[in-house]
Amino acid sequence: MDHNQTIGAKIKTLRTDKHYTLKTLSDKTGLSVGFLSQAERGLSSIAVDSLAKVAACLDVPLATFFSDQAEDLSDPVVHGFSAHRTVVGPQIIESVLSSQIGAFNFLPKHVLLLPYTDLQRPEMCVHSGEEFVYVLTGVVTLWLEDRQYALYPGDSIQIHSNQPHNWANHTNKTAELLSINYPNPLLEDGEADCGGAGPKS
Repeated sequence: MDHNQTIGAKIKTLRTDKHYTLKTLSDKTGLSVGFLSQAERGLSSIAVDSLAKVAACLDVPLATFFSDQAEDLSDPVVHGFSAHRTVVGPQIIESVLSSQIGAFNFLPKHVLLLPYTDLQRPEMCVHSGEEFVYVLTGVVTLWLEDRQYALYPGDSIQIHSNQPHNWANHTNKTAELLSINYPNPLLEDGEADCGGAGPKS
């Protein structure tokens, strides 16, 4: 069973345990019935912010859906060759850089940003906490409040997440970045991070 199927099966189990129909879950989360049906069957990936809405509706911590990713504690190293990659949007692929995702107060991620051709400013994100981004390769466009910045390899920025923000890759090559969120959005009291520009489910 792949990652999407594992998450989908958990959603369906938790939903049926609460005697919710797909329509009930849709009404409570704002996600379409069709999308939720595909997510439960593992046919569609679900972005972390959407999954956070589902977790809140089902009264479980967000980390519930990622608990199977925990590694053997005797090897705390996240090896690059075995890092689990999650498609969180058409232009965004993330890998969590922690073997104990529920054990720390911040969440480190490796993010691949695929080219995104829409040059319009994306919907801005606002949530609690702090973020740090370090660009590894490529060029990332960052919107922060009323300003726009171009971040090149070696550039970094740290922000308070209650500042309206978002980012995207407007080049024709993949960009890579290191992203750190505090508090950890996978902990019970954490909030989902934005996840970058692009269509969201």
